Amino acid sequence: MQWSLFLLILMGQCFFFMCRLYEYHFVKEQKTWGEAQKYCREKYTDLAKMFDMVDVRRLCNSTQNQGEAWIGLNNNTGGNRTWHWSLPGVKYTENNSSWNLSGRTNEELQGNCVRNRDKWARVACNKTMWFICYNATTENNITLHLIELFVNWTQAQSYCRYNHTDLASGPDQAESKEMEDLMNLGPKSVWIGLFRDSWRWSDGSDFNFRLWDMELFNDGQSSSKCAMTLLNRSGRWSSDECNKTKPFFCYDDKVILITENKTWEEALYYCRENYRDLVSITNPQEQGWVQEKVNNASTPFVWLGLRYTCTLGFWFWVTDEVVEYKNWNSAGINDDCDMSGAMDSGGDHRWFRKLDNNKFNFLCSKN
Repeated sequence: MQWSLFLLILMGQCFFFMCRLYEYHFVKEQKTWGEAQKYCREKYTDLAKMFDMVDVRRLCNSTQNQGEAWIGLNNNTGGNRTWHWSLPGVKYTENNSSWNLSGRTNEELQGNCVRNRDKWARVACNKTMWFICYNATTENNITLHLIELFVNWTQAQSYCRYNHTDLASGPDQAESKEMEDLMNLGPKSVWIGLFRDSWRWSDGSDFNFRLWDMELFNDGQSSSKCAMTLLNRSGRWSSDECNKTKPFFCYDDKVILITENKTWEEALYYCRENYRDLVSITNPQEQGWVQEKVNNASTPFVWLGLRYTCTLGFWFWVTDEVVEYKNWNSAGINDDCDMSGAMDSGGDHRWFRKLDNNKFNFLCSKN
């Protein structure tokens, strides 16, 4: 890449503040959940959704108020339950070979949490057993930890999130050789990070993060179908009747997927002329936020604001953010001139090194 183009790319960067991909807004007006949803969709994007604990802290820090406030999670689904992994960003894919389908004991009848033995089994979440935590030591290296405590599924999840990363999640962990070795140490069965519920986010996102306050939350109470955050209980969640009035949180989305096919440089100019810039991803929360959008792309990859400078020999974000968080596909090709970064629009949404004359959809950050 020519030095003049490198300087041109760096124009328009976010010099004095971090470019947020989304923002939370607290609205103190008292409204029903449906009225709050309508307000957020008119003024911002939608009622607030959260990807993980970092988002919970951001939401809580956006107001000095204490008490209850609506968020965008609701149970108006007619009881239709779907499976989720506990670890944010890991999507559940049906694979019957992983499940015990024989109904071996009454304990393995339809349940809402999953334990692992030789096969996965659906059991009640209030059962107590040992569990397996997951911990990321480096970008591509994980370790599993057998915790020899008898707790229910929610307690196991809380323990793993506080002391490690999360409950073991995804088939790469739950069916790994390391998991098999831990199971051979003697536990009859253990909790893993798979659960199902009928709660959905207002904007239709598939975020699997849940933070219920189990002392106050009653999933079986049919009249309480709308979720609220409890600001005086560290932002944990409970539910209430949707026709009650409360203050609420909206989110404002700063990212847009452009479904036109352009080269990387054409995409850069388009974003800067019409919005702010090509999107930069600097942490797992932003990665999770963005990958929801790329599911709707019409090309197999989506351009990001990630570029390789052949002159200086490093990758950089066009917004001048340091490339610290990385999500590269491990099988990617070597760095070379005329390379830019694109996200896989399917699968694990990894980043790929692509020649910049390819024509893909792309992501712009808004003004």
